[in-house]
Amino acid sequence: MALLAPSILSADFGNLQRDFEMLNESKADWFHVDVMDGVFVPNISFGFPVLKALKKVAQKPIDVHLMVVNPEKYIEEFREAGADIITVHAEACPHLHRTIQQIKASGAKAGVSLNPHTPVSTVKHLLADMDMLLLMSVNPGFGGQKFLPLVYDKLEELSHIRPKNLVVEIDGGVDLNNCGQLVQSGADVLVAGSAVFNTDSPTETIGKFKQLIG
Repeated sequence: MALLAPSILSADFGNLQRDFEMLNESKADWFHVDVMDGVFVPNISFGFPVLKALKKVAQKPIDVHLMVVNPEKYIEEFREAGADIITVHAEACPHLHRTIQQIKASGAKAGVSLNPHTPVSTVKHLLADMDMLLLMSVNPGFGGQKFLPLVYDKLEELSHIRPKNLVVEIDGGVDLNNCGQLVQSGADVLVAGSAVFNTDSPTETIGKFKQLIG
């Protein structure tokens, strides 16, 4: 059974408490938190204050995706602020193995993300060291982008080399039309933002996702 991790980047920032509680009560599995610095990606989202506020109410794991340069500077602070899973970008880490070990030492699960243009072979030799591999199916930086089908080729390639315990997450353009195929292709966790929050009833939409990927 695959997991659903709604991205709070698409939540109503004027009613975050309401949306956090809605996710707690829904069939969603994780909270996905996109942290952007305006340098690694052309957008700025939020940081420690929002994460700390989420941690006070979250009844489910908090999955933090760091789209920032020099993420190793902030690992311990994100862990202390409430992150259960910390994912860094391979493109932003010149010493990726060291950063993975740093995340694990903090007590969090360690994830590594690849941009659409970055081949899986880039991290082939580190797959056994990480807990999760996040494949971007849009160019990171903004919600609501069109899904890039090239991620299916990566999932196929990954199916031949992935360690048994590696969790594979997909982020970007995930919706009710492609979620089933993504899971059939090997995805374990799907991140959905606008496809959840930009609907009349996010709770019902989450339920539909879970029916399709369960």
